Amino acid sequence: MATSTDRAQEIQKLHELIKDIDYGMFTTVDDDGSLHSYPMSKSGEINSEATLWFFSYASSHKVTEIEHHEQVNVSFSSPEQQRYVSISGTSQLVKDRNKMRELWKPELQTWFPKGLDELDLALLKVNINQVNYWDSVSSFSPKIINF
Repeated sequence: MATSTDRAQEIQKLHELIKDIDYGMFTTVDDDGSLHSYPMSKSGEINSEATLWFFSYASSHKVTEIEHHEQVNVSFSSPEQQRYVSISGTSQLVKDRNKMRELWKPELQTWFPKGLDELDLALLKVNINQVNYWDSVSSFSPKIINF
């Protein structure tokens, strides 16, 4: 069983892997079993509970997919740094306005023109279960972090 120190080190490693990669592909499962991927900008950093946050419209199809199948994958890549990260976990819709204010960044105005005044604005919380990553440091041998 991992200690809290081990967990903190694993979260720090994941933070280092994706800290300079703003966009990932957020993959959901539809009712027919098909996979759908969406480019998404992460909001904030990974916290001590191993969660990621993304802004979304609550009425979007990806939210319906998450409500039916909570399993998701988020992949990040930085080919110039030879770094590839695949994060699997579960996701849920969160409509906490305080959390939205905490995570909001001005660049999101591009996709959400009304900003925090958008009534349909929500967050997708990803609870990370496992991370697979490949980087030039590990000579492309896949490494796994379990949370």
